[in-house]
Amino acid sequence: MKIRTITTGISLQSSKEEDKISQAAKFNYKAKSFFEQQGYDVQETRIATNSWVDYLQYPSTSGIVSAVQRIEQFCQSVGVSCFSIGYASTPERIAIVPEINKNTEIVYCSSKIGDIESGIDFESARASAEVIKRISEETENGYGNFRFCAWANCKPGIPFFPAGYHEGEPSFAIGLECSDLAMKAFSESRGLIEAEQNLKSIFEKELSKVECLAWQIPKEFGIEYRGIDSSLAPSLDADESIAFAYEKLGFGKFGAQGTLAISGLITGVLKNLSVKTCGYSGLMLPVCEDFGLAERANERAYSITNLLLYSAVCGCGLDTVPIPGHVTVENIEAILLDMATLAIKLDKPLSARLFPVPGRRAGEMTCFNSPFLVDCNILEV
Repeated sequence: MKIRTITTGISLQSSKEEDKISQAAKFNYKAKSFFEQQGYDVQETRIATNSWVDYLQYPSTSGIVSAVQRIEQFCQSVGVSCFSIGYASTPERIAIVPEINKNTEIVYCSSKIGDIESGIDFESARASAEVIKRISEETENGYGNFRFCAWANCKPGIPFFPAGYHEGEPSFAIGLECSDLAMKAFSESRGLIEAEQNLKSIFEKELSKVECLAWQIPKEFGIEYRGIDSSLAPSLDADESIAFAYEKLGFGKFGAQGTLAISGLITGVLKNLSVKTCGYSGLMLPVCEDFGLAERANERAYSITNLLLYSAVCGCGLDTVPIPGHVTVENIEAILLDMATLAIKLDKPLSARLFPVPGRRAGEMTCFNSPFLVDCNILEV
């Protein structure tokens, strides 16, 4: 198990509050060092803010983009490698996202298309689909969509990007890379009952260690601890693949009958741990971030419809899903609406990070050439 991210949240009222960013960056450095001294591999630290609409109140798109670029330049000067400007929730603001995206490198953002209180925002869903399509056409291989997602019913404090945003006083949360724990639990199990028991035992033991250390940080640095996102975040290592962990239980390949049951089992464990949790705290199935998921996509063992089905019992939604470049805005919109419907009907946080790949069709390979992604066959829409 690794610590994927220590994410610090801050609230901004202006794009010029560099002191808040600087303080968060200094805290991240100290927190990372603290965990590393205890033997943990901390991959990166991140900063998330409230919705950028709150503090980027410029009359023009160019003014907003320039302000974001200044924030990015300052972030890079103080060693921040991932910075979320939160979300937009109106079609007019969502439409600005492609300009922000193509003019930055480390800035992440998202769009809100619904919540349990007000239901689905159909106009924002349409605008988000148009943004995904446009980003795919205006960035190399459509890779800009790595830094954008649409979400429904997500609360502040998710440490994982692009959905992460913040509200209130400064706080920090921890996101893990822990698919190896599932592999260990399932490799030692005979049947689902034993698998559930082993998974719970291993997660309770390992996450309690992290939390014990995390509770020491507020005392030393005076910043609120929001919790651990217990999501089963994946690894690019084949030996730690979520898909291959499933297959240790004897129900065939990932995507076959039984996959839904295993997904529900995993999420049930992750949502009922004794540690303080936050964010998604459920199963993640990011197609291009897990070696085994990519392999099974190559074999057409599952589809987007399958992934939506698993989202009904897991905790993230559709993540890093490659789709054909010629996909229409209407196709993307339909996927987003399905995701939002599940999120609201089931009262759970779900997001969609889709990768239309320009010039490529279903069944052809992606070509991201990214250290963060595994190339795989494009799924059919």
